[in-house]
Amino acid sequence: MSGAHAEAFLEMLAAERGAAPNTLKAYARDLDDFAAHARLGGRGIHDADPGLLRDYMAGLARGGLSPRTQARRLSCLKQFHLFLAREGVRPDNPADLLDAPRLAPPLPRFLSESEVEALLAACAPGTDSGMPEARRWLVARAALEMLYASGLRISELLALPRRSLAGAAQMLLVRGKGGRERVVPLSAAARGAAEALAAHDRALGSPYLFPGRDPRRPLTRQGFDRILHDVGLRAGLDPERLSPHVLRHSFATHMLARGADLRALQVLLGHADIATTQIYTHVLAERLRQAMEAHHPLGRAASGKETA
Repeated sequence: MSGAHAEAFLEMLAAERGAAPNTLKAYARDLDDFAAHARLGGRGIHDADPGLLRDYMAGLARGGLSPRTQARRLSCLKQFHLFLAREGVRPDNPADLLDAPRLAPPLPRFLSESEVEALLAACAPGTDSGMPEARRWLVARAALEMLYASGLRISELLALPRRSLAGAAQMLLVRGKGGRERVVPLSAAARGAAEALAAHDRALGSPYLFPGRDPRRPLTRQGFDRILHDVGLRAGLDPERLSPHVLRHSFATHMLARGADLRALQVLLGHADIATTQIYTHVLAERLRQAMEAHHPLGRAASGKETA
């Protein structure tokens, strides 16, 4: 351990913030590592200046530590020096002047086209399904068809009024975030599944295309999550991989993979900024990299898959 100040800091984290044992161990290692760096410069862990901290963070980057690990160590140092300032050990927090490393946004999770097809196929009711159970699979089929065919958010889907299917138009008016409206295409399969559900529910008199238990209100997000869980099990997919947003990501990824224009995809998804849509280009780049490693002779050699 790196001295009394570090011990006092860790005790504060445990007593006042209820930090978990693993968190305390990680912070103790981080402080020990920084103390070793400080000693090389003839300094103590409690009297660092911004230059010393900046040199330390630069060394972490040169050493190949991931941006996420660098960010955690900087967070530890900021909290530690804030603690020292509050305890009157030093008058300032030198770590406040340091910027955290930029973290790459996580790539969206998506399903393969065959997995989506398996989900849709799993929505067929069994031959022994009673009326409530049969309706459950009508809801599942209509919702999954529409989520995947149009890239809707689950909130947009569940808020759709029953009258949205009026007429024979192949487009759907959707009210998205911030009340912004957009028009999205509705595939023949999605429209057919939605009309089948609407016909089944006609007697309910609900204003919503996806009524909940109380027909005056729409199906809840939690209610749909339970349906999606069951469909996933039927399809042989891990339900933990499934969510309405995964279907939206799948829609966007598959559209781009088949040559869709990025601007058109932005409109379909209802993104205010195209920078939000561009995350899917990173997904495709990652897929290309994996394909190269798996199939290109040099790629196999680089990834250790080349055989003698």
